[in-house]
Amino acid sequence: MDRRRFLALAAFAGSSLTVRVECDAMPSKRAKAAAPPKRPLLIGHRGASGYVPEHTLTSYFMAIQQGADYAEPDLVMTKDGVLVARHENEIGGTTDVASRKEFARRKTAKTIDGTSVEGWFTEDFTLAELKTLRARERIPEIRPANARFDGQFEIPTFDEILGLLRGLDEQRAVAARKLGAPKPTRIGVYPETKHPTYFDNCGLRMDRALLQTLAKHGYEDRNAPVFIQSFEVGNLQRLRKRTKVPMVQLIEATGAPYDFVASGDSRTYADLIAPTGLAGIAEYANAIGPSKSLIIPRDAAGALASPTSLVSDAHAVGVGVHPWTFRAENHFLPTNLRSSADPTQVGDLAAELKAYLATGIDGFFTDHPGIAHQALSTRLR
Repeated sequence: MDRRRFLALAAFAGSSLTVRVECDAMPSKRAKAAAPPKRPLLIGHRGASGYVPEHTLTSYFMAIQQGADYAEPDLVMTKDGVLVARHENEIGGTTDVASRKEFARRKTAKTIDGTSVEGWFTEDFTLAELKTLRARERIPEIRPANARFDGQFEIPTFDEILGLLRGLDEQRAVAARKLGAPKPTRIGVYPETKHPTYFDNCGLRMDRALLQTLAKHGYEDRNAPVFIQSFEVGNLQRLRKRTKVPMVQLIEATGAPYDFVASGDSRTYADLIAPTGLAGIAEYANAIGPSKSLIIPRDAAGALASPTSLVSDAHAVGVGVHPWTFRAENHFLPTNLRSSADPTQVGDLAAELKAYLATGIDGFFTDHPGIAHQALSTRLR
């Protein structure tokens, strides 16, 4: 990111002081009974991806300005071992690489987590090459307004994202001092390691780069505002031996962690969220990040049904619950909360969040931090 653009963004950040909660592990039952309830964590999913293309510095900046407690980047590796933020390592749909004649021969087919994928892959590009590309909206059919930003933003490195957050923290601290207010709580980061088994097999293990970059920016102890997340299990267990920072086991609605599949382990995500499975997760992770349908499923008509016991089951073993992903467009909402038949229009995300907050969740991922922040504020009032 150009230094002048960064400084301009950071300076503007000083005009907004958002109250945030501390990041820590789930407290013991005794401590939880004595402590006042905490506001659920608001996690800016890939930034504020409902408003601008995901995984761009502008998206992360906007998420924090709208009230997100955490910025959430998905991390993949470059050929030269640098962590960058992309939804997937295949970048044909999220960058302009397909229009770049100089990279035409890089198009190929690979097997990613057992699925054949054709396109262009970050592990075949150096960071310098990726920096010549520009981001595009990933789902323009649902978010056509975001496509107006196509071609404007670089692919950010993890280091650049943390640098942006640090700049925002510094500007907030300056603004608070001028107002005679307490120093604001530090902005958090919630990185996801994408396809760790695949990258391990490519000779591009993420662990060292991830922990070194976090440590460089002061995210390295158990009270640091950071959660490392993964849909796989083994890499989280491996990281637990090397760091004290909080971790989150992501849970799909169906299927199994790919490292289980690759190793012949027959356990599924359903097994992981059974009581015995949750007890196992508690040994290495501080929370689970389940598909929201595992907390409140939808009925035959597509409306919200009755909640499951997942939140209480997780809390019973001291594990927090951070479901994903809350989005405002009709396409993603329960049928009874849609504003029209147009999938691109915004419906009643606040009402959906209200139903989930009533289950006792400890945090949640959202593409629309501004709407979510208002919903949380209304709930607290």
